[in-house]
Amino acid sequence: MNRFGKSQPTVKSFQDRLGIAMLFVLVCFSILLLRFIWLQVFTHHRHSVAAENNRIALVPVPANRGLIIDRNGIVIARNYSAYTLEVNPSQVETSLTELLDELSTVIDIQPKDKRNFLKLAGESKTFDSFPVRTLLSDVEVARFTAQRFRFPGVEIRARLFRQYPYGELASHLIGYIGRVSQKDREKLIAELDSSKSLDEDWAQRKNINLLGMPYIGKIGVEQSYEYALRGSPGFEQVEITAGGRAVRTLSTSSSTPGKNLVLSVDIKLQALVEELYGKRRGAFVAIEPETGDILAFVSKPNFNPNDFVEGIDAGTWKALNESLEKPLYNRPLKGIYPPGSTYKPFMALAALETGKRTPSQSISDPGFFTFGNHTFRDDKVGGHGSVDMAKSIIESCDTYYYHLARDMGVNMMHDFMKPLGFGQITGIDLEGEIRGILPSTAWKERSFKKPEQQKWYEGETISLGIGQGYNSFSILQLAHATANLANQGVVMKPHLVKSIEDPISKERTLTTPKESYKIPLKKENIDVITNAMLDVNRFGTSAAAFKGASYNAAGKTGTAQVFSLNSKSYSHSSTPEFLRDHALYIVFAPAEKPKIAIAMVVENAGFGAAQAAPIARKALDYYIEGRWPKEIPEWKNAP
Repeated sequence: MNRFGKSQPTVKSFQDRLGIAMLFVLVCFSILLLRFIWLQVFTHHRHSVAAENNRIALVPVPANRGLIIDRNGIVIARNYSAYTLEVNPSQVETSLTELLDELSTVIDIQPKDKRNFLKLAGESKTFDSFPVRTLLSDVEVARFTAQRFRFPGVEIRARLFRQYPYGELASHLIGYIGRVSQKDREKLIAELDSSKSLDEDWAQRKNINLLGMPYIGKIGVEQSYEYALRGSPGFEQVEITAGGRAVRTLSTSSSTPGKNLVLSVDIKLQALVEELYGKRRGAFVAIEPETGDILAFVSKPNFNPNDFVEGIDAGTWKALNESLEKPLYNRPLKGIYPPGSTYKPFMALAALETGKRTPSQSISDPGFFTFGNHTFRDDKVGGHGSVDMAKSIIESCDTYYYHLARDMGVNMMHDFMKPLGFGQITGIDLEGEIRGILPSTAWKERSFKKPEQQKWYEGETISLGIGQGYNSFSILQLAHATANLANQGVVMKPHLVKSIEDPISKERTLTTPKESYKIPLKKENIDVITNAMLDVNRFGTSAAAFKGASYNAAGKTGTAQVFSLNSKSYSHSSTPEFLRDHALYIVFAPAEKPKIAIAMVVENAGFGAAQAAPIARKALDYYIEGRWPKEIPEWKNAP
């Protein structure tokens, strides 16, 4: 002990302390060693990938979108290269708002362009480059190039853009593309997740796919065949700094171009029909009965799809959306109309197939039909006299079909018409097809809430026989039914895309290789209807329109009432335009071996014989004989 009473440290105590310190160091070293082993052996791959990602960014390379081509090889949707003004936010030294204001002094940048750019930049990673202005002129490119030193991170690039060279032509069937919205993005994510692989790079590759798809099909075949048209984006491996700035490109993975769509449509026939309609509203569908190929799909009026690619301006959108003409409305697909007298050949066929009538069985037509306390009038005052089945079609006798409808009943009519395609989804390769209404007692029970409304009244059956009442079908359905009749009951699904073509190998895959089903119709009954429809064009209601035709065309005119007259006489000129009768017409030709079947409506035009049949005649002349109307300049595929 020392003089203060404390014991002196001994050698042993020093050794104990040293041992404890060494043990502590050993434990710490062991922990470090274990951590090192864990990082280097067990989690090496995960951390090396993370480290690499901090140094390397994957920049998507969008794929070249597939072309859309008509059946004769004419390109109706293509891509072209143009200059864009693009900004990489990671390389910008000021705020993006200030940069855009500065750029506006050199190149015209609209408020819409600024909003779109800021939205894109805010949703994406910092190493991406985003367009501020597209479709720059050579003058604008030269002006910016001279001032480029003022704008780090801003450059001019050549990019591919979608173009519809014929403008409004066939716009409803082609559709258009537009920038991916939030809703589109969610749909794409769900689609990509459904094909998710188990590898660790999936999340990264999914992000590349999303960023590499800046545009998506919105309507038409651009939408329904988006999966084929868009291809698969590639990517560039870009070395970046800690601040996210690109330094150099390390490697590139090429994108896979989208597939081409070969349409069944004859774009020249399409152009002719659209020209024949002029400023009139309506729908026109032509089908090749043997294959289901749609040869023309006309909705008038139409619109210019080029306006939508980079975002439509507010003024144009308002004009299109608020127009009484409804140019954005796809009439063949979504419009429903009473078929009027074009329904009569199908009613007559139903009568033959069900045994309700024979071809020679006649009625005496006084010009009206009374059921209960209601009188249903014929279009001809005094009636048509003695009327058999052929005459009922040729002269379009309403009274004949009033009697027939009463005898058949609503459910028998429904069961016969359903396989022909009336009131059914045809399955055409467009989204948004409407079903229409093929009435039955079951349909009415489903469609109405009140018990008194659910009950079917016998008086409601009568007008169904002449294609009025609850009957409401699309022109696509009417064309499909006409094609099924022309094809002897063999049903082919109507389609706009005939085949999908690989852009590299040029290999084509048919979209509809075989028949859907066959309706068991007797040939002798079909012949009765066909012969009567032939006589409609020879000396019946449409004889004037088909005078001098060198081919045999089987047709039927129709005039559909838009609103109830309440037993008053109809006056076309004194009725407000949008309340006037619709003009309808169906036809197939040549009758011996039909190459084309047509259904059409000219809205609020009046009589089908005067307004619809002449358009069909000129379309048939061109398609069957190659004869273009003299009064219309022949269409040339100039673009």
